[in-house]
Amino acid sequence: MKRFISAAAVAVTLIGGGAWYFTQGTGPAQTGFALPGAAVAQSSGEVDISGIVEMVQGNADAPVEVIEYASYTCPHCANFHSSVYKDLKKDYIDTGKIKFVYREVYFDKYGMWGSMIARCGGPEKFFGITDLLYKGQREWTRAGSEAAIADELRKIGLLAGVGKDDLEACLSDGDKLRALVTWYQQNAQADDITSTPTFIINGQKYSNMNYADFSATLDEKLGE
Repeated sequence: MKRFISAAAVAVTLIGGGAWYFTQGTGPAQTGFALPGAAVAQSSGEVDISGIVEMVQGNADAPVEVIEYASYTCPHCANFHSSVYKDLKKDYIDTGKIKFVYREVYFDKYGMWGSMIARCGGPEKFFGITDLLYKGQREWTRAGSEAAIADELRKIGLLAGVGKDDLEACLSDGDKLRALVTWYQQNAQADDITSTPTFIINGQKYSNMNYADFSATLDEKLGE
């Protein structure tokens, strides 16, 4: 289970470190990404998060809302998505019983990069790319150098059908990067997120659960 780090530390790690890396040439092996530099991402002024899209599955009008907070570099999140989530989707999301919202948590720059990749395809491709990121988590997070990890993430985006030019365009959006970090911080603070995966079910916080416990909790909320 990954633990939450302070908002200030996250901003320094993600914006001051990870984003800067992608502005530097890496020679013949460079990834083709063009994430914004630290100076752009850390520019002063109010950050507009109105353009950040909530990634939602299921019935928007369902009586039960489940919000998952997860990190693409969290092994427990990957385990959840390879097991519990599959049954949850079949029995509760696809049947319209619940509204399911996925919110990214950024513990490190690699999780941030994964989020940028997932969002490159828009809402239509987001959950498919999320599945690919979790399925390949062991491979891309252990690829070695930052350049190698970036290359593996780029391959996932391309595999999901996101064009190279589209990847470069969305990943070079400095305003989007700043907005995502601010959005993440506001969500994590509002819902008191201290680890992943964490679930907010109709306003109540729950830690990671197996499918039996998750199902029982949802059935209680649904009055079944």
